[in-house]
Amino acid sequence: MQDISDPFIDIRPYNDDEVSGAIQRLINDDEFISAIVQYQSPILSKLCSLPLKFLTKRYLAKQWSQIDNVHDVQMQVSKYMKSMLSNTCEGLTSSGIEQLDQNKSYLFVSNHRDIAMDPALVNWCLHENGFDTVRIAIGDNLLTKPCATELMRLNKSFIVKRSTKAPREMLSAFSQLSKYISVSLDENQSIWIAQKEGRAKDGNDKTDAAILKMFYMEGRKQKRDFSEYISSLNIVPVSISYENDPCDLIKAKELYTRETQGIYQKTEFEDIDNIIKGIVGYKRRVHVAFGDVIGDQFSSPAELAKEIDRQIYTNYHLFPSNYIAAKMNHESITDHERELFERRLVFANNGIRKIIENMYAAPIMNRESLKKLI
Repeated sequence: MQDISDPFIDIRPYNDDEVSGAIQRLINDDEFISAIVQYQSPILSKLCSLPLKFLTKRYLAKQWSQIDNVHDVQMQVSKYMKSMLSNTCEGLTSSGIEQLDQNKSYLFVSNHRDIAMDPALVNWCLHENGFDTVRIAIGDNLLTKPCATELMRLNKSFIVKRSTKAPREMLSAFSQLSKYISVSLDENQSIWIAQKEGRAKDGNDKTDAAILKMFYMEGRKQKRDFSEYISSLNIVPVSISYENDPCDLIKAKELYTRETQGIYQKTEFEDIDNIIKGIVGYKRRVHVAFGDVIGDQFSSPAELAKEIDRQIYTNYHLFPSNYIAAKMNHESITDHERELFERRLVFANNGIRKIIENMYAAPIMNRESLKKLI
């Protein structure tokens, strides 16, 4: 039964007084400790698993002993982010953030290419520019393990109940989510959410109007006009561009399998593997573009979706890899850039190669499609 004193207890991030308990559960989670040991020492973990797990638990208990609030968790994450970015990126840039107000909350609606890195990069850009970090929407399909739930909720993530299928339960879940987003913004807590369920594995960023209808459920309850309520949410479209997508080959193989066999069966730990690959994989340059705050000129979810798409397509930062994939001439293309792009395709068959090329070319094609509408 839902706790009426805390209507969001089953989806919200942890509060400060819940942090210590969550950390203790993680340290005592054998699956979590085993995963760390196997990742850090894949060979040694097979030879001397028990001693390594014991030492890992001791190390984490010491490292995390002073963490007892959400801010401390975020500071630990920021240290890791700084190290990770220096090892996997040649540069992270941003644009549009200077137009935002540090004293306001925003609903960042972002394109979605990487499970963990997309919101992490938005958070990093905000943090580096003096803004508070966001609350992150994450699907419950990624939280099949207790340790994953603990980690996400410790890091200001809230749960989107995607596994709910019964119509009445779905309606209740979306209503709760819509209310939680509204309450968070009222509490001056910004939100990050993807423009659609799941990553754009083919590179074609497209806003799902159903997400926008969910936003408005709370506005409808309040009997407010769609355009006026949407304006009150301070929606900001965000375009995240990776020069190299560490998961491009994985995505292409999945799409190729669906295309040639009609079905693709995901393995048990595939999402976790994708998360790790996206974090530690080499990205070259990355750009995060914050768009304009959306006002009250859109009267329907369909109109709003078109505007979010327009901003994401327009603001998407194009790299040489995009132009090469689209077979377009551009001053940024050099022989070295062509060589680097070809290296990514060296082990791909013709079908997978075509999918990867289309993946990188899609942002250009989407931008070109806008010109035809003008």
